[in-house]
Amino acid sequence: MLHLRKLISPFLSKAHPQTRSLYPLFSHHRLLATTRPTSPETFAVEDYLVTACGLTRPKARKAATKLSHLKSPSKIDAVLAFLSALGISRPGTAAIVAGDPQLLCADVENNLAKRVVELTDLGLKKSQIARLIPLARSSFRHSSLSRNLGFWLPVFGSFDKLVRAVKVNGGLLGSDLEKVAKPNLALLQQCGIDVRQFSGTYVSRVLTMLPEHVQNAVSYIDKLGVPRNSLMFRYALMAFGAQSQEILDKKLGTLEMLGWSQDDVLIAARKMPGILTMSEERLRRNVDFLTRVVGLEIPYIAQRPVLVMYSLERRLLPRHSLLNILNAKGLLHPELDFYSAVALTDKKFLDKYVHPYEKSVAGLAVTYASYCAGKVLDGVST
Repeated sequence: MLHLRKLISPFLSKAHPQTRSLYPLFSHHRLLATTRPTSPETFAVEDYLVTACGLTRPKARKAATKLSHLKSPSKIDAVLAFLSALGISRPGTAAIVAGDPQLLCADVENNLAKRVVELTDLGLKKSQIARLIPLARSSFRHSSLSRNLGFWLPVFGSFDKLVRAVKVNGGLLGSDLEKVAKPNLALLQQCGIDVRQFSGTYVSRVLTMLPEHVQNAVSYIDKLGVPRNSLMFRYALMAFGAQSQEILDKKLGTLEMLGWSQDDVLIAARKMPGILTMSEERLRRNVDFLTRVVGLEIPYIAQRPVLVMYSLERRLLPRHSLLNILNAKGLLHPELDFYSAVALTDKKFLDKYVHPYEKSVAGLAVTYASYCAGKVLDGVST
């Protein structure tokens, strides 16, 4: 106990008065639990993570691979006491350690305590710092943390909105502000996107992408004719920003080789930008199935591009196979719209196309379940 207080005390004298309250005296019971003498030759990290940190055996085994160099529990004990002083519960500590095992190797005096002082100087409360640690992970140990937080807090408008953004994109706290974050933020603002309104969405991921990719994505989306004030623009920005111009062009070329006109491609990409995030192989397989097996025309698909994004094995093929059975028995309207059938949720599809016909077609439900499990018709292999 005295050792831990000695480690932290140099920083308490420099900190804001609120910071001093982060390190109350620990109970004698806690002291005994974290300072048990352990022989360096017999120290078992995995066992200690279970008993002292509260990790499950599988998680402790995984975490121990990053801590195998530790020969005693002294560093672990100091960090556990530090987390406890912040008010973090045992389950919370277990979650933090499982997510970032190397935190247990951090120097409390020269690293963790400094971070707390810096964050307190930014105006963060003890409870807020405790919330930040499991989200920041390795960034919490870097000296750039307070600088990044100081930049992002006014950008998002509040600590809670920043937390929502970090949950979606933990890279925010370790991003290069000058080369990455600021150029991307400026570009989003030029596009009329206020990140405060979308802090908990995929938009926050754009902030740490390569700026040249984001700029190319904006130009690409503009060419597609997607309005900047639309929800689809933001979705497209996320989808295209993660890919290079070359990759996007290759996927456009794949669709054109499959018989899509430029107009078809533009219509589909404008309605569902995610179609260009699919792998070339999956694009080919799904389009080939829809045109050759189902018999759909490409303009029809282009107007309903989500068809291409549905899973072939789990949705398109099982439902097409079942509809074929019903159609062969004359149980379906001859003008049934394929999209209307595959767009239904699983429950609604069962209620409309399986359960009503179970008496007319013996074993229909079992047959459909087998299709969903991977058994297929029409000579199409998964």
